[in-house]
Amino acid sequence: MTHAPDRAEPPLRADEATTLRAFLDYHRDTLRRKTSRLTDVQLRTPLAPSTMTLGGLLKHLAHVESVWVAVRLRGGDHLPPFDTVDWSDDPDWDWHSAADDTGDALRALYDRTVAAVDGLLDAALATDGLEQLSVREDRHGGGSFSLRWILVHLVEEYAGHNGHADLLREALDGQTGE
Repeated sequence: MTHAPDRAEPPLRADEATTLRAFLDYHRDTLRRKTSRLTDVQLRTPLAPSTMTLGGLLKHLAHVESVWVAVRLRGGDHLPPFDTVDWSDDPDWDWHSAADDTGDALRALYDRTVAAVDGLLDAALATDGLEQLSVREDRHGGGSFSLRWILVHLVEEYAGHNGHADLLREALDGQTGE
C-alpha cells in the first residue's frame, strides 16, 4: 500500500498550454489519491450494480492516454502493454484484465504510461503547440483533432472517471473528499 500522493492545484493565471497540462496532472493525481492505500483485493472490488473497479480505472485511463496521444495524436502504436492486446477479442480488456494485476503493477503501469504520454505531449507542444493536429482523424469524418481538443478531452475523461473513483473509494473504506 502507498501513501496519498501530493496534488498541486492548477495555477490561477498561466498560458493555455500550462493550464491544460496542470488540470490534466491534477486529475491524474486525484486518481492516484483515490487508489492509494488500498489492497489488491480492494482495487478489484466493484460497487454493484457496476463491474467497475478502482484497479480497472487505473488501467483504463492509462489505455485512454495511450490511445489519444500515442495512437491518435502521434499516429503510432499503442504504448505497452496495450500494443499486444487483441482488442477485437475483448474490447474491454483494460477493465477485465486489471483483476489479474496487483496494485503495485497497476500503479507502475499507470505511472509508466503517464510518463511516456508526457514525453509525447512535450514533443507535440514544442512542434506546433496546441494547434498541432492529430495524425489520425475522427472516425466520424470530422478531420484531425487539435492537441488543444485532445487535452480538454483527457481532462473530461478524468473528471468523469474521478467521480466514479470517489464513489468506489467511499464504498470501500468510507474515505471521501477531493
